[in-house]
Amino acid sequence: MTLVTEPKAPPRAPHPLRAEWVRGFAPWAGAAIPLTLGVTLWAKADQWQGGWSETAGQVHSAMLITLPLAAAAGCWQGGRERRRRTDELWATTVRPPLARLLTAALPVALWVAASYLLTVVLAQLATWPYAQGDHPHLALLPGDTVAMAAGALTGHVVGRAVPTRLAAPLLAMAGYVGLGIVTTVRSAPGRVLSPTTSPLTGELPVWWQPWAMALWTGGLAVAAALAYAARRRVTALLPLAAALAAGTLLAQTGDGLWRANPIARRQVCDTSTAPAVCVNARYAGMLPQVSDALSGVTDKLHGVRNLPVRWADHGGAPRADEAQLPGITPLGWSAVRGRLTDPEQFAWEAVTALEGYDCPEGPLTARERRADDAVEYYLVPTSTRKAIDEDDARGDTAQRADLRERRAARAKLAGMDERTRREWLSAYFAARADCDAKGVPAL
Repeated sequence: MTLVTEPKAPPRAPHPLRAEWVRGFAPWAGAAIPLTLGVTLWAKADQWQGGWSETAGQVHSAMLITLPLAAAAGCWQGGRERRRRTDELWATTVRPPLARLLTAALPVALWVAASYLLTVVLAQLATWPYAQGDHPHLALLPGDTVAMAAGALTGHVVGRAVPTRLAAPLLAMAGYVGLGIVTTVRSAPGRVLSPTTSPLTGELPVWWQPWAMALWTGGLAVAAALAYAARRRVTALLPLAAALAAGTLLAQTGDGLWRANPIARRQVCDTSTAPAVCVNARYAGMLPQVSDALSGVTDKLHGVRNLPVRWADHGGAPRADEAQLPGITPLGWSAVRGRLTDPEQFAWEAVTALEGYDCPEGPLTARERRADDAVEYYLVPTSTRKAIDEDDARGDTAQRADLRERRAARAKLAGMDERTRREWLSAYFAARADCDAKGVPAL
């Protein structure tokens, strides 16, 4: 009996896209995006880590660097065959020009888009432990991700069309300068068509803006690829028409592309004190530490009349019965990663907001200066004020005389009995609220 073995089928050749995807330049181009974007984010971590809106704005505005980088990567890949001197050899293959272009261009485009998306996810995770309210803002991701891929695809077409090794760095520099001008100059024509244009902090895009931006950038890139490599170049008219329709919609809408974040209009308040303490709902988790920072002030103001009803933080000018809460934003100054950086300074700024410094500008009288200094020193005796006093004590005759007057006024206010001091402070805050310099009680 003879055993007959069937010949084994030859191993299937790997798809050309697989080799382009796992080897060569595309993975390195993808790795450059999180490296560049990560360094940019790390350098400004204090300004975004802890605020969902700030995080979304930072990763979006960082496209000013990553988008030209993606275009340059695509451009370098597009000139690969010319550098290898194999472009004429590739032209003899049976594969059509468009297939050859997409085989080399898509891995780079997908790598840079996926790498950008991964970096954004990591930035959101870095903010999550410190966020004090609101929720993640991911609405811009579709438009941003497609723009990264479109930049790489467009750069690839440029790399094939422009016969010079300098095409990639020149394209990166031109993209950075051009996007920078359009992004930073609010009156620049076509600003709303730039994928790097950012909303203001506390604003959100309308629901269709990211999808229109994706159609605008993606349509232009696909049209460029078809116009360069398709056998029937007329097919480029379809994505071009879609891109122009999306661009027209974006341009005609203008500033209407952004809307106010509803949560930014709300406040969360601690009404157990007078004045009440209110923080913007975007940072609701910071209310306990803000209240704690102001507890020494509110304890000393117990029973004092003519005070504002609350410290408010609703993004606009305070109303007639409100005082402006010291700014939690922009992050990186008063607050970093969900914590107040200097509670003492924060309390002093809150006291100055009670003093009516929104009155018309003009020179303060000696009575006002002494009263303001005494009130601030009584409510918040900051280390900065004490350091200023030490400097004045070593100053000239005029500085030492002024220091003696300030200390005398402070001692007089601190030496009053509780009832007398409450009446004096009530009269003081009434005069300051009315911008009545003559009504400020003397010390």
